[in-house]
Formats: sequence, structure tokens, C-alpha cells
Amino acid sequence: MEENQFKFTNAVIGVPLFFVLFLWFIYWLEIRFGYDFDQNGILPRTFSGLQGVVFSPFIHSNIEHLYNNSIPLLVLLAALFFFYNKEAIGILVYGILLSGTLTWIIGRENYHIGASSLIYVLVSFIFFKGLQTQYYRLVALSLTVIVLYGGMVWYVFPNPETSSSNISWEGHLSGLITGLSLTFFYKKLEFKKIIKYDWERPDYNPLEDKFMQRFDENGNFVNPPKPEIIVEDPVEINPFFLSNSNVVYDFIENQDAINEKNESKPEP
Repeated sequence: MEENQFKFTNAVIGVPLFFVLFLWFIYWLEIRFGYDFDQNGILPRTFSGLQGVVFSPFIHSNIEHLYNNSIPLLVLLAALFFFYNKEAIGILVYGILLSGTLTWIIGRENYHIGASSLIYVLVSFIFFKGLQTQYYRLVALSLTVIVLYGGMVWYVFPNPETSSSNISWEGHLSGLITGLSLTFFYKKLEFKKIIKYDWERPDYNPLEDKFMQRFDENGNFVNPPKPEIIVEDPVEINPFFLSNSNVVYDFIENQDAINEKNESKPEP
């Protein structure tokens, strides 16, 4: 894979914007028509709670909850579709399903809703995948993600604040584990630098380079050696093709004179 694989496409802006607007639309439906979608969230270890594996990322308890998830989703989804455009859809789908399933297994007996688990999937995948590739652009992206969202790691473990509140640390932990797992599911990306110069090629030989031949072993500029002059033996011409007779050519410049000369004259 080459450096120019990072291309800005409509999906970089379109998918994050559509996803977040869809979350706000779901919340608007809930407020406008008095729906209660909380019961469509993940209810661990119950058959009816399995529906939340799919629906829970799109359900939020209040506008503050939705707002806090919207900004990270916009940033992280845009980064995902720009730097991992070929894997983005799979990461998004598998991230929702796997993190939701793991939350259904380990979660407390309560409804778990919100896109927080998906945010942790994206943070985890982008961070660990960038370190695995060891490619400078993706490593820089990993460091940027840690600077922006590194404090989120404190919410993946149970503590008195999260245990007594409505924060689903189980969903956060599930998202973190899922993102890390997906880095191993998708093969390690290999990047190669675009070759612009001959000396960047692996088979480059400086001894065959005309420019490098102008320098001696100490790096001093020297004139190239003069080419050897090869004297060829004269070619003998067969006497059969030689003649002592002179050949006389008659040049006629006037076209009329040529026609007159070539015109046949009547015999006397």
C-alpha cells in the first residue's frame, strides 16, 4: 500500500455527518412522539435484551448524553474513513455487534444504551492499529487520539462513581476490547514509500551511476576518464567494384529542356 492511499472522499464527511444526524433524528422521534426507546437497549443475559446489540448505539437517555457522544463520533469516524477507508465499514459494523454482544455477556442487569461503546471501539482501534503499522502518519494519529481522548481510559473500570451512576463501564470496556481485537482481525497494513529517485531503489548500484562516477573514494570531484580511441583497420574493397572510367553527369535545371530532350524526334 502506498502513501497516496490517504484520499479525501465524500465518505470522510458524509458518513460521520449522516450517522450523527441519524442519532439526533432518533432522539427527536422519542421526544416528539413520546416514545421510550430505553427498553430497546441491551439487557444482559436476557433473550429480549439481545435486540440492544443492534439498537443500543442509536439510543440516548437525554440531550446531554447525545451531545457528549456526537462530537467524538464526528471526529473519530472522519479519521477512520480517511486513514482506513477500506476497512471502515467493517470496523463500524463489527464494532457495534461485538461490543454489544460482550456488553450483553458481562453487563449489569440494567439497560445499556448509547454510542459510547462505539466511541471506545474507534479510539482503541485507531490507537493500537497505528502503533502496529509503525507508519509515521498513523502513529501520529494514534498519539493525537490519546491526547484528545486518553482520559476516557478511566471509565472502563468499575469505581464508586460509575457503579452508582448511569455510566456503563461495561460498555466502555467492551468497546476497548473489541477495538483491540479488530486490529488483529484486519491484517497489518504495509506501506511503501513512492520511489522518486534511482538511489531509492533496492537494486541501486552506485558504481553504475554516471553521477557517482564523477567522485573518487574520498568524495572529491574528478573528471571521468577519456574514452579509449579504437582505430579500425581499413576495409579492403573488391577490385571488381573499382573502375578507372570517369562518369559524367548532365544536370538540366529547366523542366522544359528536360521535356524537350526526352521528346522523341521523327526520323528523317
